[in-house]
Amino acid sequence: MEEQGILVADKDTAFLREVADHFTDAGYNVETTNSAVRVISNILEKQTPVVLLGSDFDKKINLLELVRLLKKCNRHLAVILVSDEASLPIVKRIRKEGIFYYAMRPVTPEDTNEIKQAVECALRAV
Repeated sequence: MEEQGILVADKDTAFLREVADHFTDAGYNVETTNSAVRVISNILEKQTPVVLLGSDFDKKINLLELVRLLKKCNRHLAVILVSDEASLPIVKRIRKEGIFYYAMRPVTPEDTNEIKQAVECALRAV
């Protein structure tokens, strides 16, 4: 089986570690970062099919613009957005950009399971 890639971009190192450990143990190739530049570079160079993106991990670029740019780099990219807030106008604008899934930041283990299921679903879809 060819390893499928997942890129996790977030400022929360505990979340990064938990998600990376889970998907690495499940046999996926996982990279983590807290830099928008590294996210863009990864998508251009490696064509990673799934990005798990924290909503405010890098203050240098607006989230909506980052999602637009990522989708222009790879229109088949599955972007799963993990947010700290549920502002309906922001959610609507980001969904229009073609994200795969939108989730609130996990608070309980069950919340993390939701994100893990979304990533696994996105990997099956690519």
